[in-house]
Amino acid sequence: MSKWALIIDVAKCANCHNCVVAAKDEHDGNDFPGYAAAQPRDGRPLITLRREVRGNGPMVDAAYMPVMCNHCDEPPCVRAAGDGSVYKRSDGIVLMDPERTKGRRDIVTSCPYHAIAWNEAREVPQTWIFDAHLLDQGWPRPRCAQVCPTDAIEAVRLDDAALARRAESEGLRVLNPEFRTRPRVFYRNMERFLAWFVGGNLVAEVNGRRENVAGATVRLYLGQRLIGETVSDAFGDFKIDGLERREGDYRLDCSHPEWGAATTAARLDASRFIGTIELGG
Repeated sequence: MSKWALIIDVAKCANCHNCVVAAKDEHDGNDFPGYAAAQPRDGRPLITLRREVRGNGPMVDAAYMPVMCNHCDEPPCVRAAGDGSVYKRSDGIVLMDPERTKGRRDIVTSCPYHAIAWNEAREVPQTWIFDAHLLDQGWPRPRCAQVCPTDAIEAVRLDDAALARRAESEGLRVLNPEFRTRPRVFYRNMERFLAWFVGGNLVAEVNGRRENVAGATVRLYLGQRLIGETVSDAFGDFKIDGLERREGDYRLDCSHPEWGAATTAARLDASRFIGTIELGG
């Protein structure tokens, strides 16, 4: 059976907050019987954006990640409710009955992702409902996907095997897999949040002037182990991303067939721009 899932490309998110506003607009003052109670205007957003800033000047990388209810296949909120008032539909969507969950503030703390808000005005727990009320009317996708100007959010409906194959082939990840809740919100390019990078600039003396060197090979070593490789761009800049967050002493070997080579040490305790490296010899 096919089920809904969300695929979010972190590299495409532009921090526009359209998804946040759309979710808020959908529930602000609007009752959807059987799906969700109206949310007060000052209530906590059902979709939020996380930010991760890596590196240092002039090579700084800022990434943004929309987070919301994961509609887990092993949802802790369903277990916490214990009476069917929070339930998972056959299409993968988790819903909280706004009548039967009244007064159940304990359900809020059951979510390890902190994706459940407490609606003080209506005394009910609330979360992003995947716009199930709209999908049930024939909408092809939730509003957050419709309003995203960069197509960073994709709603798909696939069976479990097809979704697993896509996650494997595209390198998709979920938040906190150690929680073992089997989330149905997947992320592409999550290394922008989880990994380090090392970058720098390569120059050489050309006709008596220091010039940026394009096309140089840069290899990064930890001890004797090669852990990354790239080529400098037209401005002489290079960036090796996707590094495991492991503090230590690294080595960069840089070489160009015409402008020579250089080796430099780099102490990493975070993402770093290590400065200018001059080739020669």
